[in-house]
Order: sequence, then C-alpha cells, then structure tokens
Amino acid sequence: MKTSNLSVSIQNTKYNQPMTTSEKTIRISSVKMKSEFLRILLSLGFSELKAEKCAEIFTLNSIEGVYSHGVNRFPRFVNNIKEGFVIPEAEPTLVQTTGSLEQWNGNLGPGPLNASFATERVIELAQGNGIGLLAMANTNHWMRGGTYGWQAARKGFVFIGWTNTCANMPAWGAKDPRLGNNPFVIAIPYEKEAIVLDFAMTQFSYGKLETYLHEGKQLPFSGGFNNKNEITTDPASILESWRPIPIGYWKGASFSLVLDMLATILSGGLSTSDVKSCTSEYGVSQVFIAIDIQNLKNFPSIAGSLQQIIDDLKKSQPENETTKIRYPGENVVQIRNSNLKDGIPVNRSIWDKIQSL
Repeated sequence: MKTSNLSVSIQNTKYNQPMTTSEKTIRISSVKMKSEFLRILLSLGFSELKAEKCAEIFTLNSIEGVYSHGVNRFPRFVNNIKEGFVIPEAEPTLVQTTGSLEQWNGNLGPGPLNASFATERVIELAQGNGIGLLAMANTNHWMRGGTYGWQAARKGFVFIGWTNTCANMPAWGAKDPRLGNNPFVIAIPYEKEAIVLDFAMTQFSYGKLETYLHEGKQLPFSGGFNNKNEITTDPASILESWRPIPIGYWKGASFSLVLDMLATILSGGLSTSDVKSCTSEYGVSQVFIAIDIQNLKNFPSIAGSLQQIIDDLKKSQPENETTKIRYPGENVVQIRNSNLKDGIPVNRSIWDKIQSL
C-alpha cells in the first residue's frame, strides 16, 4: 500500500505539565502524543511504516482540534484491533477498474490507512482523466473525514468523499435508528490551505456528543431527543436514546439515505442496514472522488473567484459582537498553531487510559 507524508508535520512542541490534580484537562505535546500512539500500535502488530502513518493521522486530527476522532477515539480503535475487527497489516486490493472508476476491497485494514491510500489513488486517477472515483468496500472507520479532504486539496485537487456507518440515526419522524450519520466531505484548494466542509448527517456527530459529555457541557443547540420524546441539549440523554436530530430534519435524513445507497452501489459493499455493530462499526463502504482543476480553461481565474466569494461572505452582518463569520475549515489553522505551541488539550482520564494501553 502506497503511503504519503501529510503536509503538516508534527513539530517538537513543549510538553506543558503544570496542572493541578483537580483539573480535568491537561496539555500534551504533539511529539509525546504521537510517540504514545506509535508505541501502542507497534505492540499490536503494526509494521513500523504503518504504525508511523496511523499515529501521525490520529495526532494530526488532535492537533487540528478534532479530538473526537483523534486522541479521544484512539482507545476504541485499539479495542477494535484487539477484537479482530481491524487487521493491522491488511492491504486494500483492486476488485474492478472501469475507466476512471475503481472498486477496491479494504480487507478490514485500518480505516485511516485505507482512506489515505484511496485519496492518493483518486488523485492519480484524476491526473490522467480529469476526475477519479474510488469506492471501497469492507473497510473500517476512517476517523476524521476532513483529513483526506485536506490531503487532496493541499495537492491542488478538489475532493468529495463520504462513508456509510452503522444504523445510528432515525429517519425523520421515526424513533428507531435505521440510517447512518454518514459523514460527507467537500474540500477545495485555497491559497496554501483549503476550504474543507466535513460534517455528519446528524446535527452533532456521536464523537462530538461524547466530547461534550467528557467536558461536562450542554450542547449549544438542540441535538436530539431523550427517552421521553423531548428535544434536548443534553449529550448524555441523546447518547442513551440513540435519537440524534438529522441536519435539516427530513432533508438530512434523505441525504443520509441516498449517500448510503450510492456507497453500497459503487463499492459493492455493505449498506448501513448490513453493518450490524455500532460498537465496532466494521466493514463499511466508502467513496472517494478527486477532481483535477488545474487543466480547466478557467483555472487562472479560480483563485480570484474564490476570494471574491469569501470576501462577500465576510461582509455578512454578525448577529452580535462575538460572532465571527467563517468559511468551512477557516479556524483549523488557528487551532493547529495554538495546539502545536501550547500542547493538545486532552481529558486527563482519556490520557491515563491511553498510557495504560
């Protein structure tokens, strides 16, 4: 399996330790975090190359503020490896090629590694065809979908991708979960960074709900229903009821359904209804698309067009003095720089659990 270096290196940052035992959050340097991930992955049967790449992805997700699919998710990833749902040394294999469309079998390999490979492959396909599409069956949770959007956009390619999941969201008007929250990503190259839209079909992803729960916070907006059929901002109640609200209500539910259909059709893999376990959530189907915009006739004017759109967005009148109008992914750079400088904020109990693995 071909690997590539992520554009943002994990730098040597100060490991801040002056924390009192009463504090729930500590700061861990990116170097320390990556080295712990690497130690654990090597002990679980990963080759050095794959352990390095996987540890880098988990650390980068944490550096860029997506703790729910970085450091917070790592213990569950380890548990899935131990239970045999993630096979450390499995390689994706080509099933079928049809022009610029390819079908692959992920062979239950590590989801982040399979997804990173798939992103590089669709870039190669797009370079020769203008557009490339790879659908992968029988793979595992890719963690943060935006990782692969950034990966492609930093190389100058538009990226579109999504994954189906286990059944963890009810259809609109239903009580029992039959749909997946099916994360969806669009990334567009912009200056030296990217515009990256990365969102689940639920108003708050399960990872985000767990983050608010760990932090002892309520959601800023209603995120689902409790077991009494009441809409709520309490993450614990939503996690217990398995009734998160779809984005856009019936629109988000319908969007989830057709994404699942397309992922199943294009990959030849499992649908949401076939992914039986939400604890392990293995054997999912994913789609990766890259578009080469560099040969478009209007390529020289694209940067100016994007800037004009963003400048117009920034003219929006904020609802209050503290509101900042942002394009998708804009705050990632600020979070990244802060976490590299000061260390990554981690819940103390989660870090203790990781160190004990």
